[in-house]
Amino acid sequence: MKVTPTRLPEVLLLEPRVFGDSRGFFLESWNRNTFANATGLDPAWVQDNHSRSARGVLRGLHYQINQPQGKLVRVVSGRVFDVAVDMRRSSPRLGQWVGVELSAGNQHQLWIPPGFAHGFVVLSASADFLYKATDYYAPEHERTLAWNDAHVGVQWPLAELAEGGGAPAVSAKDAAGLAWADCPLFG
Repeated sequence: MKVTPTRLPEVLLLEPRVFGDSRGFFLESWNRNTFANATGLDPAWVQDNHSRSARGVLRGLHYQINQPQGKLVRVVSGRVFDVAVDMRRSSPRLGQWVGVELSAGNQHQLWIPPGFAHGFVVLSASADFLYKATDYYAPEHERTLAWNDAHVGVQWPLAELAEGGGAPAVSAKDAAGLAWADCPLFG
């Protein structure tokens, strides 16, 4: 497994070894020893999630202020632009974001540690998005940073959604996301 720190060095891009031939491919999507040896981390997973979304759907930017979740995310069908935002008050990178493309084609994964908001927008006709979480979903503790908050300034690749006017489809919860100034922060 190749591990590359992103602009936010705690957020890691993971490239698993893929063994392919004319029949298809094989990869280990999770191996505790491999992950620990490559990253120095040993998360305890408590929940696996799977979402399917249509082109232009934007989910996020979510985080849990109590019961924060670390997430290992990947796409098994389609293509997304995946984003993490540093929400840790003590971090020198507070309020900064990083975005990477995850797809069935590149088979990359992203480790997003606790203390970061997370979201993605679907760039393909649809996408199946899988993620492991280090704590349980706790809706009473979930918070949403507005996906289009000007202070954070995530540069979503909305031009790729031009067929639909370039505007993402968001849930009512995500449309009501908080401005940066109103978001509770970690530590």
